[in-house]
Amino acid sequence: MSQTATDATAIRPFSASLPMALLQARESAMRLFRPMLAEHDLTEQQWRVLRALAAKADPLEVGGIADATFLLGPSLTRILANLADRGLVDRQPVADDARRAAISLTASGVELVATVAPHSERIYSEIEAAFGAAELDELISRLNDLRTDLGTLA
Repeated sequence: MSQTATDATAIRPFSASLPMALLQARESAMRLFRPMLAEHDLTEQQWRVLRALAAKADPLEVGGIADATFLLGPSLTRILANLADRGLVDRQPVADDARRAAISLTASGVELVATVAPHSERIYSEIEAAFGAAELDELISRLNDLRTDLGTLA
């Protein structure tokens, strides 16, 4: 067995357990988030888009939103269309290319984010407390170690 194969075998149990820990942490977070988002008729993905737009002073193009939210293609297009239909985001054509649009929050979108954001910050704190800040830091550290280990195997 080559050294690389031995190294890969040695990290397999850890790499197999890591996704489960991340999924459990995400599911814990979503259990706390769902009622708050449902109260405002939002999905998690819609909230991510609204927060990404709120975090920027200038409008974003679809590519910028995709980078900020990790949402891609048709899913992001549907989310933006839904938010626009609800009057939460505004699309303005980009001057040099009418096929592209600059997307920003409307006044209603800004108001919704201002209403929901304090609750989401409280929930983030509850998630950290429930999952354990130390455990979360350890998980992130192990994830970075795994990325480094996998990078050296390539």
